Amino acid sequence: MTTNPHLARYIDLHILQDIPASCLNRGEHNDPKTLMIGNTQRAAISSQCAKRAVRHALETLLSEPAARTRRLPPRLAAVLRAAGWPEDLARFAAAQVPRSATAEGLATDPGAEGRTLTMLYVPDDTILDDLAALCARHRTALEKGMAKEAKSTAKTGAYLPSGDVVNLLCARTASINLFGRFLAGLGDAHVDGAVQMAWAFTTHTSDPQPDFFTAYEDWAEPGEATSAHLDTAYLSAGVFYRYVSVNLTELTANLDGDASRAIALLGAFTDMFISTLPQAKKNSTAPHTLPDTVHYVVRDRRPVSYASAFHQPVKADRQGGHLAPTRSILSQHAGNITQLTGTRHRIAHGHVTQAPEPLEHLGPRHASYDDLVDAVTAAAAAPATAPRSYTAA
Repeated sequence: MTTNPHLARYIDLHILQDIPASCLNRGEHNDPKTLMIGNTQRAAISSQCAKRAVRHALETLLSEPAARTRRLPPRLAAVLRAAGWPEDLARFAAAQVPRSATAEGLATDPGAEGRTLTMLYVPDDTILDDLAALCARHRTALEKGMAKEAKSTAKTGAYLPSGDVVNLLCARTASINLFGRFLAGLGDAHVDGAVQMAWAFTTHTSDPQPDFFTAYEDWAEPGEATSAHLDTAYLSAGVFYRYVSVNLTELTANLDGDASRAIALLGAFTDMFISTLPQAKKNSTAPHTLPDTVHYVVRDRRPVSYASAFHQPVKADRQGGHLAPTRSILSQHAGNITQLTGTRHRIAHGHVTQAPEPLEHLGPRHASYDDLVDAVTAAAAAPATAPRSYTAA
């Protein structure tokens, strides 16, 4: 179900976070990802990387894991073998899941244990047991089908009920309802994502810094070089602007209209977005900082990013840091946005900050992240604003 964007409720979350030397998101050459913004290089974290970290944190919080995988057929075959099925029947039964999912069947790779060519996104804690139970209920049909196909080179059909297979593949979790799902060839599994997450980037110029390192040989013989391995890694650091928008109307639709569950899930997501970063190279960099400033805006009709506030790279203040001037620019930009748009469709706004004083244009200052999450969920549940009339009086 796709909601009308002009009638939707959006929750925008803006975060400023000072992250020390790290490599949270690596590119193809194993170096920190970067972006060119305002004709200067910025350290960056891709939305895909950030989204995966938040998704896993949320699934752990809610004890509701999901899996994005191409390996469902071989994993199912392993479950069936563990239940005592013969090897050939287990593989045949597992192959029936993608074959039964659509009239044409989902494409698979016979040379890679029958893995699906497209990624599936399914509940991680139930899908294999549920599919194994389905196979068990239809074991006789599967045995007859395998015997029939053994006499012919052609695949003669599917031997699991398509409706039951589709129902299991279309099952949802909290993260699927939030982040959405697309499965080519199986339209019933499609879920419109309610989360729109941007790339995070430093508000100032940030060039990757080389880190030449050596691994010491503890058992070196006398006279031997003690360096067993030499290499250069690259790290980045800076004040990052992080932004996400949650379409609460879409999320509620994904939850079959359960507004209270949607608000609770919004609160859990907000908590995880504030507290979670990608974990690449965490053992050698430990970049476990907390957000300096978190700002939320609850809006009707459309979301608004503040990324353009940092098109011109922030210059360090006299003491040498970028954090204080970044806060000031974010606040001023929020004020400019309010002047442009007015407040008709702004339901609420507020912020948490480590700055000595509240930030002028970011709404009420809350004492803690927890207080901010409570304020976000309370404001998100407020009634919609009255639509503006464009008819003549």
